[in-house]
Parts: sequence; C-alpha cells; structure tokens
Amino acid sequence: MKTKHASLALTAVTIASALLVAGCNDPSKDKSKATVSDPIATSPTTATTPSANANATALQAAPPSQAAAPAATLLVFDQSTSKVQWTGSKVTGKHDGGFGAFTGSIQLVDGAPEKSKVTVDIQTDSLTSDAEKLTGHLKSADFFDTKTFPKASFMSTDIKKGGERGASHTVTGNLTLKGVTKSITFPATITTASDSASVDAEFSINRRDFSLNYPGMPNDLIRDNVVIKLSIRSKKG
Repeated sequence: MKTKHASLALTAVTIASALLVAGCNDPSKDKSKATVSDPIATSPTTATTPSANANATALQAAPPSQAAAPAATLLVFDQSTSKVQWTGSKVTGKHDGGFGAFTGSIQLVDGAPEKSKVTVDIQTDSLTSDAEKLTGHLKSADFFDTKTFPKASFMSTDIKKGGERGASHTVTGNLTLKGVTKSITFPATITTASDSASVDAEFSINRRDFSLNYPGMPNDLIRDNVVIKLSIRSKKG
C-alpha cells in the first residue's frame, strides 16, 4: 500500500513539475530584443512665413539639389487588415492581447523605406487580452493607466536596410508609452509598392523601461520582456 501511495505521489509531483515547466516558457526567449535608449531629438516644424523678397532670395541662393525636396506619397494604415498585438508572461503562464484602435501613416519617398517616415497613434483604452479581469487590471493605474495616458505614439527617426533574423530593415524611432518617451530600435520586414506598403515585425521590449510596473512583490513574478507583434498594411490615402 505504501508503495502504491508513494508511486501516486511521485506521479503527481512529476505532472505538477511538467505543468510548471510548461508554464515557465518565456515567449520572448527566441525573439529579437529592441534596443532602448534616450529619445532622439526631432526638428520642429517652424510656423514663420518669410516675406516674398526673402523667398525669392532663398530660391536664387539655393543650389538646384536643395530647391525642392522629393515628393512623398502619403499611405494610411488600413485598420481592417492591420494588427498591433502583444504577449506577456509570468512564471505560471502567458497572456495574449492587442490594441483595437490605432491610426498611422507612412510618408513614402521614392518608394524607399530608408527615405520614408512612419507615425503611429494608439488609443490605450482599446487594449484587449485573453482574460476580461486581466484587461481591466492592465488598463488601471497599476499598469497602463489609460485614463491618465489615453494615447501611445511612435515616430520613426531612422530606417536602414538590413536587420536581424532575415529582416529587410532596422527601424529606429521614439516610442511614447505611459508618459515615457524612449528611442527603440527593432528589425522589420518592409515591402513597398507605388500605392501601398506593409510592415511586419516581432520583437520584445522591457516593460520597466516604460514604467509598466505592478507595485509590490507580484511585480517580480511578471517577466520584464513583452513581445510586440506588428502586422501593418497601408494604402494610398
């Protein structure tokens, strides 16, 4: 009888250990990690209007190559076919979610991503997850505090050819989340046409860099790295 009980106990421990190990898998382990640094200053757009004589003098003095900037084609995100998703985890498992309301645009220059710029605005209250109770908690002041910070935004500052894990490009830009702005760099696959563009990326960011900290000891059970998955489709606006 003791042998039987011992065998059952060992089986229970084995099953429990297997479940714990399965729950401990880190979704960000095999993903590229975004490089995070201080925000990059961007040049503000001046609102002053020079006089007609000043305009004429400037045009005469400017070299032909500087007389006009390349025309950009404005592409807007198609929200019906675009997705902004995330995966977070803790020692006992993981949760998937996303943002349902966002807008964005690409200023495509000469069909080249390296010459182009991307801007994105996300309504943080549109956050979703695979558990209703978790969704409410994530929107609270413990995490995203969506009432105080209703919008997150991203503006690219540099796009280069080539990237990690076979990505076509490396994107750098200022991400503002929960009132914190940081420059992040991540790999992305970008394809363009004359009237459309698509961006696909999957990478992780450290939530603590953006003050996404749950006060108290439970914060230590939540993994720092959160996987971000972007699937953006844009078309001529």
